[in-house]
Amino acid sequence: MEKSYDDDDSSFPHPGGGDGGLSSPFFLDHAGEVLLSRNQDGLSWKFLDSSDCEGTTCLGIINSEDCKTEIKFSDIYAVEFANYGLVHSPKSGLRHAKECFRERLLHTQEMYRFTVHGFQSSPKEPCLWKLAAFTFGHMDLQTCQSWMDQLNYSLIKEVDRPRNLLVFVHPRSGKGNGSKVWETVSKIFIRAKVNTKVIVTERAGHAFDVMTSIQNKELHSYDGIIAVGGDGFFNEIINGYLLSRLKVPLPPSPSDIFNSVQSRGSSSVQEQGDAVHGTDQKEHYPLLPDSVQEVMNFRTVNGSCEGIEDPNHPFSGGRPRFGLIPAGSTDAIVICTTGARDPVTSALHIILGRKIFLDAMQVVRWKTASTSTIEPFIRYAASFAGYGFYGDVISESEKYRWMGPKRYDYVGTKIFLKHRSYEAEVMFEEADPDNGKATTHTRSKTWPFRNTTRPEKIPCRAKCSICNKKTRWCRTKGRFLSIGAAVMSNRNERAPDGLVVDAHLSDGFLHLILIKDCSRPKYLWHLTELAKRGGEPLNFEFVEYHKVVKHSPF
Repeated sequence: MEKSYDDDDSSFPHPGGGDGGLSSPFFLDHAGEVLLSRNQDGLSWKFLDSSDCEGTTCLGIINSEDCKTEIKFSDIYAVEFANYGLVHSPKSGLRHAKECFRERLLHTQEMYRFTVHGFQSSPKEPCLWKLAAFTFGHMDLQTCQSWMDQLNYSLIKEVDRPRNLLVFVHPRSGKGNGSKVWETVSKIFIRAKVNTKVIVTERAGHAFDVMTSIQNKELHSYDGIIAVGGDGFFNEIINGYLLSRLKVPLPPSPSDIFNSVQSRGSSSVQEQGDAVHGTDQKEHYPLLPDSVQEVMNFRTVNGSCEGIEDPNHPFSGGRPRFGLIPAGSTDAIVICTTGARDPVTSALHIILGRKIFLDAMQVVRWKTASTSTIEPFIRYAASFAGYGFYGDVISESEKYRWMGPKRYDYVGTKIFLKHRSYEAEVMFEEADPDNGKATTHTRSKTWPFRNTTRPEKIPCRAKCSICNKKTRWCRTKGRFLSIGAAVMSNRNERAPDGLVVDAHLSDGFLHLILIKDCSRPKYLWHLTELAKRGGEPLNFEFVEYHKVVKHSPF
């Protein structure tokens, strides 16, 4: 076979050159002879014999085979030389009924081979990624090597991909198969030449302690941190990282808020939903500052992290990256971000450097210390924080971890039968209803839609009406079965649409759900709607739902 070289790039030969492209005939394993081409975006191939890509016919039924003919570089995670060996090409024909139940005959031939590893989306579940390997064979070793060099060079240019990762594995997470999950996906990381330091946790809080004590210099050697476990394990790692490094002003204590409201002349508690207006626009938000709120879930965040204590940022490039490979009981974070509760899909997202942004909320509990002083107890949550029913279920279920995911059904039933309600007062700042991104929903028959009209542009100047706008605090008091705040929809197998169907990723809002005291049948009806796809769990007189920018229950 003739080879031609492109003078524009002296590093590699480009047979059939043209703007750095490659084009050569190869044998595609289990498919047939193809003309393989490389362009700026990826690989494509064309079957030289069109019948190689046709399905077989059996009793008039066409059995069409998956005949993928292209793959982008962004979807390739590894290219491997497969040495000298057999390349199979299907025998054409097999179109008679008597041959339908026979094993398909294959011609084989020994060649030099290389394999391109990528993925294919499931036809029925597009978010589910399945491993795909395409092995190309050629009689000339130099041709295979030239293609290998070119493809690996293209992969190196994918700069967002991690090379070194710190991996925490929770062996008892979910059904107790965390180690098995990692054993399965670790082969993909090895094939992609991603180095991993693996820590298998030995006790509760192990990952938290490691993240708290690890030096930023060591963190700088990693491109990211991966959790193999469930939502709780992921939040444990996030807390270990943020609590020791993020220094942001604390929100006011409930007593401070109450005294502030009292000083404004609101001596009595407002009716539910009534607004209490203030003038201070500098009150602290429970969501992290914009520069650091988007550091979740195997993704990078643009911009600097101004809240980080150490000026030497603990990650190379100043971009903290966190990843989650599902092995938990609900895996809501993974379902909301990748769309599939699948370890292989999540591993591929991480290896390929796919990005997504998430919010995180700061949860502060004010406790009376032994010195009689009130001190803050701080935690961060990347999905949901609950008080009442959900809090009781999570707390009680830790005693039954040996039951696996079934513990939530068992404990949930126990807590439901107890029907415990709590006296609480909740203050929250509602999102501006005039903002196209923010809407409130309280017992509405229809879901709010985004504003399709073009918003008016108001330039920011001195004494800007937007910057000086009064805060819109609301307050509600009573007995509640549950108080929840979500920063994502929290879709899972028990709640297919999530706790809040329109809680979008990184929308900058807390989605506040207040379940007022009601009878068991009514609450059961609410939970039943929550468990249905297309249900309306918020469409009850005892349910309040608000999009808020901050809230304070006390």
